[in-house]
Amino acid sequence: MPRRLPNLLPSPLVSRYRTVGYRRYALGLMLAVPMSMPATAQFGGGGMGGAGGGGASVPGPDNKPKFREHVHDGAGIALRREKGDALVLGVRIVGNQRITSHRILQNIQTRQDRFYDYETVLGDVRRLNDMGAFDHVTFKLNEQPGGFYVTFEVHERPTISQVIFHGNRAMNDRELKGRAGVSAADPLSEFSIESARRRLVDYYKEEGFNQVSVQANTGIKSDASAVVFRINEGPKERIWDIAIEGCTIVSEARLKKIIKSRDGFAGVISYIGNTADLAKVDQDVDILAAYYHNLGFLTATVGRTLKYDDSGKWIYVTFVINEGPRFTVNDVQIIGHQYASEDSIRSRLKLKPGDTFDGTKLRQDVGEIVYGYGELGFIYAEVEPQTVMRDEDNIVDLVYKIAEGDRWKIDKIRVEIDGDPHLMKENTMLNLIDLREGDFIDRRALEMNRSRLERSQLLETNPQVAEPPDIKVVPTDEDGKRF
Repeated sequence: MPRRLPNLLPSPLVSRYRTVGYRRYALGLMLAVPMSMPATAQFGGGGMGGAGGGGASVPGPDNKPKFREHVHDGAGIALRREKGDALVLGVRIVGNQRITSHRILQNIQTRQDRFYDYETVLGDVRRLNDMGAFDHVTFKLNEQPGGFYVTFEVHERPTISQVIFHGNRAMNDRELKGRAGVSAADPLSEFSIESARRRLVDYYKEEGFNQVSVQANTGIKSDASAVVFRINEGPKERIWDIAIEGCTIVSEARLKKIIKSRDGFAGVISYIGNTADLAKVDQDVDILAAYYHNLGFLTATVGRTLKYDDSGKWIYVTFVINEGPRFTVNDVQIIGHQYASEDSIRSRLKLKPGDTFDGTKLRQDVGEIVYGYGELGFIYAEVEPQTVMRDEDNIVDLVYKIAEGDRWKIDKIRVEIDGDPHLMKENTMLNLIDLREGDFIDRRALEMNRSRLERSQLLETNPQVAEPPDIKVVPTDEDGKRF
């Protein structure tokens, strides 16, 4: 008989941050390497909370970089082994006017009294170009007995002297400057100016000015470095009415509630919430199509039409739906599972052969499988659902592709206190959780302990004061070292 394993918890490192007053506390679990797996096991009985629509997300590893990966800010030197035969006798920066030599030196790795390395100098040229402040960067070498003098020649881009908006009436200059993203003293480049022009167009269209035209020019008679945006706003457009045609399985009123666009409430309130954002209308097309697919109409299509009134300010929006047939489930396949038995996985599924396809149940079933593995210590298990339409009419096969990953166990629990240790004792923190060393990590237990800490009234939950309560999982090897 397949063996049933107890509910357990994920193995990587778990850390929490809490504060009392203005003190911050951290609680961590250091976890061991993945455990070897028996041939087969069954999930525990009953639901695992997947009904919420796909289950909770897997706790992500703590990706804090190692010290050796840091770059020394003051010298700009990556920690590495020095190599070479000749020394750098001196480094000069020429051609800079606006950018200080100190700032430039912080971005290069060639330094006086260090070994000269040609590849490092080439890398410095790339790093200076990546600053975005120079049109081009070159270097010269002056060889002397014992080493080289290295000179970096930079050619600074011209800077913007002022930004001028002309023709704007509905939007003030302050709003437009914030959206444009360019200002005086920024490098003057065609790319940044064109990007700013497009951002202004997008902003106007979000506000209902769908006929807006924005032109960007550089230089005026008295100032060659000025940037001028010439704007023709056009009328502000609003949606007068929204109609949905072709819907038979769901009422038009129901569909209007799930889309984001709103009309003018039949003229009662004609100027509130009905700005004509055509990008939002296009999103509504996708929302309606996804809604029908979720109901089992997997081939449903949705289109939209726009009609303006004589003034050009009011739009009539019509969504046209082709529902198509409703699909039923023909077969359910489970592949990729090795540790858990197929029967125990199938026992948790709500969507079965012969049922009408339901996207909500599909996501719940994915959550059930993920939670099932999470109870057994497979906290990084992934499930990818696929729908395969058959040649026969209106039937679909479901395939759950499972990547189990490793099984994790808690190595030891460690409490780290950042602040006054007299205000919050280690035992106080440990009493708030029911995780135990040597147990496999149970995803459900992990989430319940996180909620318990949040509700304890002992720890700060306001992100303005300190990091809110959380559990972070950090994998470690057999020696307790982080991966």
